[in-house]
Amino acid sequence: MMNNRMTLQASLVGLLVLSLAGCAGFGESISTGFGLWGGKDGVEKPAPLTEIKSSMSVATQWKASVGSADDYVFTPAVLDGSVYAAGHDGSIARFDAQSGKQLWRSVAGKKLSAGVGVGSGLVLVATRKGEVLAYDLDGKAVWESRVSSEVLSAPQAAENIVVVRAADGQVFGLDARDGKRKWVYQRALPPLAIRNHAGVVVTRGGVFAGYAGGKLVALSLTNGVLGWEASVAQPRGATELERIADVASLPVVDGNNICAVAYQGRVACFEMANGNLIWAREMSSVSGLSVDASLLYVSDIRGAVHALDKSSGASMWKQDKLLNRRLSAPVASGKHVAVADLEGYVHFLSREDGSFAARVATDGSAIAATPLLLEQNLLLQTRNGGLFELATR
Repeated sequence: MMNNRMTLQASLVGLLVLSLAGCAGFGESISTGFGLWGGKDGVEKPAPLTEIKSSMSVATQWKASVGSADDYVFTPAVLDGSVYAAGHDGSIARFDAQSGKQLWRSVAGKKLSAGVGVGSGLVLVATRKGEVLAYDLDGKAVWESRVSSEVLSAPQAAENIVVVRAADGQVFGLDARDGKRKWVYQRALPPLAIRNHAGVVVTRGGVFAGYAGGKLVALSLTNGVLGWEASVAQPRGATELERIADVASLPVVDGNNICAVAYQGRVACFEMANGNLIWAREMSSVSGLSVDASLLYVSDIRGAVHALDKSSGASMWKQDKLLNRRLSAPVASGKHVAVADLEGYVHFLSREDGSFAARVATDGSAIAATPLLLEQNLLLQTRNGGLFELATR
């Protein structure tokens, strides 16, 4: 199989792309460097951070460490007062959510590419060889299974079914008791697609996933049958690069609706039962979005943070002082919205107008995954493997 290597436009900063053209199987993953910290191939440098006047207090409640993420994205999981986390070196650990005390640590003996998922009594991680590893909540290995290709997102589990998304786009339903395959969903991918770390959302008996070409699908958790398919965006342009319009981040469920955003496309909300479009507006993002009681928040591809009315998509405010800082998806926490960046900073914005309320440093390495809400606190995992719980007042 011939490797396709090309330099992408500056707007594709930091993205990894899959080349599938001319191949029957899964293509080689390619990275062109993209000048992540600026200065290469004309890519703009991250906006400098200016001094701000803090209007809130943020303190590190605890910090811990697991293995580094290497070139992957690892996200901690929270269940019943415990935090579960993993690193590329094979480390899997459980911590007390209040104190950060390590309760156990296991070593997979394999390099990991994704984790952690928790559900159906299991702690789940995966490897670049498509191996899915299941542990019980005390860190004891339970079973090992294999899917079609590298796994880039944490497996999810509900109703005794483990759902795994492989990098070739296939989604697998495995029996949570022994890892045996129950179903598989397959679909063709376009010649060029963003390397997708997003995975799936499993809720209410459904599996929801974004795809290349701007598609959002709903599958049955029981048997993997397609329930509906909706278009978040339509590919446009004359070249394959211009036509990339992928849903490369997790959709977000909001009551009876589900919302998603595409690169070079739109942000849109749909009825979760049938995929009918509620509203859509132009937006480009690979970081993702979140919602609260009245607003939808999204970090766009340039690094601006937007707050939209979640019932109509109308713009409420925009914060554009963090351009080119490779932001995570924003997450609402009380009266503020938190977003993390490529240097490990967490920025707190006013929910009312997007103005800066506080800024806190972690360990200096990138935070790619969306911060997790832990009651009123925030939980983050950095690329260097740092775990931080931040308390806000």
